[in-house]
Amino acid sequence: MHARSAVVDVYGDHLREHGWWGPVAGVVALAQACGVQAPATRTAISRLVREGWLVAESREGTRGYAATSLARERLVSAHARIYAPGPRPWAGTWHLVVVDHGGDRRRRDQVSASLGYLGYGRLGPGAWLSPWPNPELATVLHRADVRWSAVTGPLDGEVPGSSPELAARVWDLHALDTAYRRFLAQLPAPDTLADLVPEEAYPRRARLVHEWRKFLFSDPGLPAQVLPAGWVGLEARTRFLQVASTLRPAADRYVERTLTDSRTAA
Repeated sequence: MHARSAVVDVYGDHLREHGWWGPVAGVVALAQACGVQAPATRTAISRLVREGWLVAESREGTRGYAATSLARERLVSAHARIYAPGPRPWAGTWHLVVVDHGGDRRRRDQVSASLGYLGYGRLGPGAWLSPWPNPELATVLHRADVRWSAVTGPLDGEVPGSSPELAARVWDLHALDTAYRRFLAQLPAPDTLADLVPEEAYPRRARLVHEWRKFLFSDPGLPAQVLPAGWVGLEARTRFLQVASTLRPAADRYVERTLTDSRTAA
């Protein structure tokens, strides 16, 4: 786990319940429990400050960092996707976005990465598709400084019932299927985890959530109507939620203890 990811995961998965703030020593200790060394964590915190994700803030005489409004918005959105119980309902329409990046390769790559994270798949040069409009789309494209237009509705020429074929052309569902099967093969059975002590449960859960969070960049969360029959991603989600829920109580105790100890030591 990279230091930046470890810090982001701490804030998004635990510190939201502690006022979106953590003492420096506590954040460092939580990342260190996942194998990230203290200097790397401090460097990651500094970079997150420069990127507008964290801001230095002392509370009750303890130095720490709070998530900014930008970070809270992003982390709440990611949290909802990570722990969603299943696909969203779908009205059967598509959101088509056409982007003009002016031939700027750097801007094109930035737009591609951002739209992929938001769940859009490339339909053609400059054209992106999603089953739903994403509320972050306008902000992301404005930040990229590109011209764009969008429309929501059925696609002209689409044959009724052909949505699964369209989805398979736009998104690499074969690669995603392989990734989900690999993830499932590494998941432990929930009943083997119930008795883990907090210092064991926390890093296990942190790594689990970290690995699952990677799917936010590759899985658009397509509706059931356009997924292949027996889609393995649904089983992977169910199993992930079971394991994460089993580990949560002990992991929470470890976080609470670590934050308390770090404030006491300060």
